[in-house]
Amino acid sequence: MSALSEAPASAAAPSAASISLYRAIWRWHFFAGLLVAPFMISLAVTGALYLFHEEIDASLFRYRNHVTVAGDTLAPSEIVEKAIAAVPGASFASYRAPPGPDRSARVTLSADGGDRLVFVDPYRGTVLDTVRAAEEFNQVVEDLHSLDYFGKSVERIIEIVAGFAVVLVVTGIYLWWPRSRTGGVLSVRGTPARRVFWRDLHAVTGIVSGVLILFLALTGLLWSGFWGSSVNGYLTANGMGYPAQLWDDVPKSALVTTDVQPKASWLMENAPVPESSGPAEGERRLPPIGLDRAIEIANAAGMLPGYELSPPSGETGVYTAAIYPGDLEFERILHIDQYTGARLVDIAFADYPFSGKAIEWGINVHMGREWGLFNQLLMLATCLAIIAMSVTGVVMWWKRRPEGRIGVPPAPREKRIYVGLWLIAVVFGLVFPLTGLAILAMIAFDLTVVRFVPPLRRLIA
Repeated sequence: MSALSEAPASAAAPSAASISLYRAIWRWHFFAGLLVAPFMISLAVTGALYLFHEEIDASLFRYRNHVTVAGDTLAPSEIVEKAIAAVPGASFASYRAPPGPDRSARVTLSADGGDRLVFVDPYRGTVLDTVRAAEEFNQVVEDLHSLDYFGKSVERIIEIVAGFAVVLVVTGIYLWWPRSRTGGVLSVRGTPARRVFWRDLHAVTGIVSGVLILFLALTGLLWSGFWGSSVNGYLTANGMGYPAQLWDDVPKSALVTTDVQPKASWLMENAPVPESSGPAEGERRLPPIGLDRAIEIANAAGMLPGYELSPPSGETGVYTAAIYPGDLEFERILHIDQYTGARLVDIAFADYPFSGKAIEWGINVHMGREWGLFNQLLMLATCLAIIAMSVTGVVMWWKRRPEGRIGVPPAPREKRIYVGLWLIAVVFGLVFPLTGLAILAMIAFDLTVVRFVPPLRRLIA
């Protein structure tokens, strides 16, 4: 839950220790909520938009994604030539096969100033649109959601915010707990003119959506640069990640999936890319099979239409075809020898270990792709709940704060309570290191700077 709860009226006189504990948790719920509220709103808005990225493509950008069916399609190599002609000086980076007979092909080109996406009518060869990959609408939304838009260093903030979301849900449940109270538990008292209305709306919304928010936070953390990478590395090292044994009989390059594909599934992003076979001693290397043959092999292997195929990177590179659709059954990545056409490594969702399947399923639900429209609406409702709690928390704080001061809830009178907070922060930091460090810094700031700088203490109180 995000931001600023209020202490309930107790039916019985609580002990000094329970009051101190409540004040400490309320104070840190307040601090965490006030700090992350803007980020939570941003995550919710951009996440809600991305839930419907396919619908956005089918409506706002229909002109470049949908075509009229007309006879046979051009060969993929011809479509790539049309795309390159539209961006002189660019080089071929990847080809997205049309997802359906009435859909366009999309060619990614490497060019000065960044990759370009070129949408081509596969029947007529007409270039429908050209856009910088970083400026494509849904990519901008995704980059804003993860803060990639502002650089990789800023992305770490999202990891801290997601960790704080976990803290807010747990502390929010503690603050919501009825304690012989009936109002504000599952009902909202008063009117919008009264602070109790906003307090109850905040608490009730939080308790109804808390589990889903916790789910979004934990699955979102899987994409984070530090925590997510650490979990991915741990699973792989312990045989619970991508099925590494499938590479036992093929030569591996120094590249990983994200080096050769625009996007990769969470489980496969660090999987190694195999190498194409070299000629036997005394023999000449076979001629490359070419893009059209690679597409034929991928199609014959049963790749779902709409897959992305990247060309070999150098003489030892491979063709890589991959698709990550809403139906996890069809998630798949295929590496093809560029000389023999052999399928070197072919991995589908069914090949993942149980842990990998569970994580990919969680990510799929996070993105609203597992149960169709119901999943989208469920995640949309959660995004709206996050916005509602952030707004109600800020309104509640604004109504209760003293004029000219921030109005932070009072610190606990029993200082030994802070020993417990330090221990909790250390334990939490072991699980979520960046968030734990942020919490430790906040506690240290509260105990030192705020305590010994009177003007700041008066401003915060």
